[in-house]
Amino acid sequence: MPAFDLSGLGWTAELAASLEAGSIPGRVAVQHRGEYVVYSELGELRVRLPGRLLRDGITAAVGDWVALDGEAIRAVLPRRMALVRQAAGRETGAQVLAANVDVAFLVTSLGPDLEPRRLERYLTVVWESGASPAILLTKSDLHIDAAEQALEVEAVAFGVPVHVVSAVTGEGCDEVAAYLAPGTTGVLLGSSGVGKSTLVNRLAGSELLRTREIREDDGKGRHTTSHRELVVLPGGGMLIDTPGLRELQLWDGGGSGFEEAFADVEELAAGCRFSDCAHLREPGCAVLAAVDDGVLPLERLRSYRKLERELQRQVRRQSDARELAARRKEIRKFTRSLRKDAW
Repeated sequence: MPAFDLSGLGWTAELAASLEAGSIPGRVAVQHRGEYVVYSELGELRVRLPGRLLRDGITAAVGDWVALDGEAIRAVLPRRMALVRQAAGRETGAQVLAANVDVAFLVTSLGPDLEPRRLERYLTVVWESGASPAILLTKSDLHIDAAEQALEVEAVAFGVPVHVVSAVTGEGCDEVAAYLAPGTTGVLLGSSGVGKSTLVNRLAGSELLRTREIREDDGKGRHTTSHRELVVLPGGGMLIDTPGLRELQLWDGGGSGFEEAFADVEELAAGCRFSDCAHLREPGCAVLAAVDDGVLPLERLRSYRKLERELQRQVRRQSDARELAARRKEIRKFTRSLRKDAW
């Protein structure tokens, strides 16, 4: 199996300084349920994550740099960023969608799939991660009003580049490729059937990922991606393809993702009479005044309130989960001490 140039994969002096002596560095390219595919100087390796790391709550994600010891991951090296969401299910826990990414492409097809409210949620998650977002409106070859729909998206994506793209005709693909300089990593995020894998194949210049024909009733491609995968492009950049996201619950990482996603609302809120204004019925509310004047769409304010409430609930959930984990750790420590004294 051919060896990989680590510098081309994004290896840095900072990562080298964190590598344990005797370990082999590698970058996670594919994550399966029981094992990982890692790119390294020895080529493509299949490795596992030891139970001791899992017990300590350590997991690896596509894009992570890891230290390898034979066929096992010895450690996950420090991340410079991570795209994180609340994991599916009732328990509070983080799921890392991708790590060490430079640009996050939010992919949505033109037509019925185009939903500004969903894009606001995606932007919140991306800004929170520290990656730079860019929005890709795909399948422009099927829509004559692509420019008009792009204007609708720009109204909720302040300062975020919006590109109209067709993997069939090549429209906008050069603009996407320009983000992916050698050593740079991008990730594609979006619902099923919006053309993420088709776009990867177009940029790679070959059919690397399986795709299926578009359904005639709704213009969506049939979903084929079942796992996250890092693809090295001919130009030296890298692109992570991901399965379609059915839901994207927020995760509080202590950043300012929500404020950046709603920068227009936050700017208006600075003019409110009261610093703790909830923008509901308070006198002197600059946000409500902007809605009355037609400057701020009411749907935008409603979305702001909805995501703000969700984020507040998530902050409480994460705090409760940390307290519970701390108590369980103390109980395990106390139990071990009792066993030690018994001996």
